[in-house]
Formats: sequence, structure tokens, C-alpha cells
Amino acid sequence: MKKFLKNAKPAFAISLAILLAGCKTTQAPVAEQRNTKVEMVEYFADNALGTPLAIVQHPAGIHKDGITYVSYQGPFSDPYVAAYNHKTKQWQGPFQAGESDLGRMGKKKPDNHGKPTMLIDDLGYIHIFFGGHGGSKEHGENLLGNYNSGRNKHVVSKRPGDISEWEELKNISVFGTYNQAIKMDNGDIYLIYRHGAHRSNWVYQKSTDHGRTFAEPVSFLKHKPHETKNHHDSWYVWAVKGENDEIILSYDYHVCPNDTRARGHIPVRHDLYYMVFDTKNDTWRNVQSEPLDIPVTRQIADAKTLVARTGGDDMWTFNGTVRLDQQGYPHLTINVGKDVGKRWGGSKQARYYRWTGDNWTGGNLIYNKVPKSLGSEGDFVLKSPTDVQYTLAYQEKNKDAVVADFYSKDAGKTFEKGQELLRIPDVTWSISSLIKDAHADARILVAERPKGTQWRRIYLLGDNGPIKRAKSEALVLKEADKVQFK
Repeated sequence: MKKFLKNAKPAFAISLAILLAGCKTTQAPVAEQRNTKVEMVEYFADNALGTPLAIVQHPAGIHKDGITYVSYQGPFSDPYVAAYNHKTKQWQGPFQAGESDLGRMGKKKPDNHGKPTMLIDDLGYIHIFFGGHGGSKEHGENLLGNYNSGRNKHVVSKRPGDISEWEELKNISVFGTYNQAIKMDNGDIYLIYRHGAHRSNWVYQKSTDHGRTFAEPVSFLKHKPHETKNHHDSWYVWAVKGENDEIILSYDYHVCPNDTRARGHIPVRHDLYYMVFDTKNDTWRNVQSEPLDIPVTRQIADAKTLVARTGGDDMWTFNGTVRLDQQGYPHLTINVGKDVGKRWGGSKQARYYRWTGDNWTGGNLIYNKVPKSLGSEGDFVLKSPTDVQYTLAYQEKNKDAVVADFYSKDAGKTFEKGQELLRIPDVTWSISSLIKDAHADARILVAERPKGTQWRRIYLLGDNGPIKRAKSEALVLKEADKVQFK
């Protein structure tokens, strides 16, 4: 064959080489060619670590040109990226995309705050933002907040659409935590994050050159001492592209205590807020189109952007998501649960709110059969202003972990359970927000969390349940990595 190619005319040789290369990459495994059975599993990788996914770091996956690209936290808290080709039904990866400081600090448990966030620019390059939990003083002075650990990093694929090789671009603040990446219709990129640890402003950085450079951080939510109580005002945000040139944001209020002697630093969070960023005009407004000066303080947020009070001092919250319906009205979720004295308060369950055009309404549970001692969370799409499909991860009383679709025909007042996408006994879930521009077969990522180990299997779910993979390909956890965390 080599001799044949050598003697062939150049154009024909090139064409034949390409054809042969294509055959080589798409041919069935040898076992399949021999008609032997290949064992398939529902997960696509087994090397996810700790809490490898979260709704707040998003998107974790993107569908583009028939391929779904996904990311998650793997060994040493590093970002890992895999891809699924819907036409050939082949998996690629996972590949390590970068190196996180958070998994190399000698802790007994992984720091899960630096999970990867993904973006694909208009040139097709894949960007991953990861690794930050506030940074530390050794990285310089944080003028917009305080410190903790890690370094916020940015890597980009060396070639468009290719997840096998990556390079680091040192063009974002090392103090970032909870990255959220948004590409606008004109190609501009906005990276939104908390600029440090708990007592830090929320900011955005803007890129107009496909993520190769970013402008300096701009604060839009302000941290500050509470004026009368013994704590600090802080925030948690979830942001996504809205209509045209706008970014829409939901957020809850974090009571950051000064006195931590009793329970340590506990994640006390309350209430639900909403506002809009017009990126074309660099202006901010509330749902009634009243202008907002940034950075927004708690006083301004309470007066201008409050969606709902979520239940008093003993009812704690955790981020949900926000989407716009076809009328341009926002629908939001927030996870709410009673403080039962645990360090994280207690389990929280997803509740649904929406704007009617005149007022905020809602607060109903997505699924009221989940025991109060167990949690639920997820994300949703709006088929119409009244037709909602909510993908929910939850636990049942028998401790089965379930991911299922729930449907509402009355704009979130009531939901009925539809198809189950996955059920596994005696584990808990971590879950992503919905895959951006999702293919019907690949809508959301979940990772099971079994007892007794920090290692997780991770699944890509869609209308037909999990996308399966050959077991021999899905077993990617290395023996050398297993000694890191038991």
C-alpha cells in the first residue's frame, strides 16, 4: 500500500489517504467485526471525582454540528472533556484539558469549587474555564473581595472542534469562582464569576476577539458588611443569554456570618432575585425595565429586583436556573429546604416561579413526593409560555436516585411525572444544567455519588435515557489516580 501511494498521482494519493484514514477512525472494533458481543454500559466514564458537576458552573456541555461536547471534574480536580458523535454513535475521550491547583493541596477530600465551564467560540475553538476557589494572597491583591485557594484558569483547544490537545491562555483573573460563560450573537464572550471567596463582588469580563483577550473585571453585585447585623452581604448568581443582546440573571442572597464559632462558615442563603444586563448599551434593569446602577447592593436588590422571599431564617436556598418564554417573560427555579442543623443546612427541593407581565407568581414544588429529608434539583425548557419540561434529579424514600422529566401545562402551577431517564439504587446525584443547544438524545449530565468512595461514574442523558458506551472504553480511571482519594 505504501508503495502504491508513493507511485500514485498526488491528487489521487491524497484522496485515497483521506478515505483510508476515514475508514480507520470509523470502523467497528475487532470484536464487533467477529460478531462477538461487546459489553455496553450506561456511563461514559468512571473517573469523575467528588462533586464533578453543578448547575452553577455552566454550561458543562454544548452540542454543535452533530457532536455533543461535555466536561466534568476528574482526577486531581482537573477538567476532563469528552465528545459524542451522534451520526457515527462514537465516543471520543475523555481528555485532560488542564491542571487544577485545587486537587494538589494535600486535602483528604477534593475541593469541588473549580469545576469546568465550557464555551465554543465563533471560530469553533473550545474554551474551558476552571480551577478557581477565590485564589490566594500569593497571587496578588484582590481588590474586589477576599481569598481562599486555587487559581482560575482558561484553556482553549489547539484546533477547532478537537478536544485532544489544549493550551492555557493567561487572560482572566485568578480569583474567579463559579465560572459561567456566555457567547452573544455578535461573537462577544462574557465570563461571569465571583471575584474571590465568599466576601467578594460578582463580576464579568468581556472578550471581543474570541476569548484571546479579556477586558478588566466589571462589578455588578456588591459585597459589603451588613449595616446592623453581625454578618456580611454576599451573593450567588446564575446567568444565561436572554433575548437579542441581553443576559438574564437570577441570584440569591448569602448571609456570610462574622461569628463562625458554633458551626463554622455555613452556606446560609435566602430569597430569589432577577435582573437583566443589556450588553449592547452597557445598562442594567429589573423586570419592570427600571434602570439599575451597578454594582447592585442588598438594599437595591431588595427594593428593585426581588422575586420572592423563600421562607425565613430557617429556610435556606441553593441556585436554580432562569429561562425566558416566547413572550420574553422570565421563569425561574430555586432550591429551598429547612435548616436541620447540618453544616449545609439540610436537603433542598426545586421550586418554580414566573413573571406574568404584572407580577411574580409561583413557589410550587416541581415534585412534592420527594421526602423533605432528601433533595431535588434540575433544569427546564419552555415549549410555550405555559408548557414546561423540567428534568429533575431526586431521591426516593427507598434511596433510589432517579432522573426523570416532569411536565407542566399551566406555566408551572402543577407538574406531572413523565419518563424516567435513569434510576440507580442507593446513590445521590450531582447534575449539570441543560446542555447548550442540546440534541434530544443528550440533554443533561449526571454523576452518581455512591457511598464509600470519591470516584463517580458519569452519564449523558436524553430522550432515550443514557447514551451507552463500550465498557472497555468507559473504564478510564487509572490505578495511579485511585490512591489520591479513597
